[in-house]
Amino acid sequence: MAGTYVGVDWSAGSWLAVAFDGASFDHAAVFQEVGELWQRYEETASLILVDVPIGLQEGGGEGRRCDALARAVLGAGDDAVVTPPVRKATRKRRYPAAKRVNERKAERPLSERAFKLSDGIAAVDSLLRNVPEAKTTFRASHPAVCFRAFAGEPLAHRRTTAAGYAERMRTLAGFDADAPPAVQATAEATAGVDLAVADVLDAVVLAYTTRPAPGSLRTLPADPPLDPKGLPMEIVYRASSPLVADDGSASAAAEE
Repeated sequence: MAGTYVGVDWSAGSWLAVAFDGASFDHAAVFQEVGELWQRYEETASLILVDVPIGLQEGGGEGRRCDALARAVLGAGDDAVVTPPVRKATRKRRYPAAKRVNERKAERPLSERAFKLSDGIAAVDSLLRNVPEAKTTFRASHPAVCFRAFAGEPLAHRRTTAAGYAERMRTLAGFDADAPPAVQATAEATAGVDLAVADVLDAVVLAYTTRPAPGSLRTLPADPPLDPKGLPMEIVYRASSPLVADDGSASAAAEE
């Protein structure tokens, strides 16, 4: 299965992977550990996009630039992007302890929403820091940014609403007429697993972003900085031209 392109959504401790074999949907699978996911795809994956942040700050008062740019292109009122904890805070098991560490290291508060991402963030961070091959294959994205890029404009409805589901399905179908069957096949493959419909759509849009298709892989920001461990602080998306923020400024440049 050479040339596998994988989009991965992390939710409630599970990793939902949607894989394309070239341009076509191949399969979907759920893994309990990110290490299991890597073992499945390490020999075949050309790219794995995950929806947890890669590249973490150790301290400092300002957040990551990629998150600020993502909020700008998603539009006012969209709260999909959270500022992740600093690296040390992701290792804390309880919110009060993580909050204290984040406030001391970063001089800013830590939201409960961001803390709930800690297990997934720490798992990917540990994998990439210990497995060089994974470091060259895994990259970070955000489903909201990917949908925004495919739609060509900010989406109007939240992902968890019926209107948000319909809007995202239209966006996927507009990008590829075979997207609805891919969503259906993913849902059928994960029957019995505790996954929300929104998580299925998120994994599918990440998979579509990875596979060869019109447009180029681009990043927020265009020239991502590295964190202290050498991991890029970026959000990857696919588009024919850079996403533009509300103020009209281009926020990324092509990589391919």
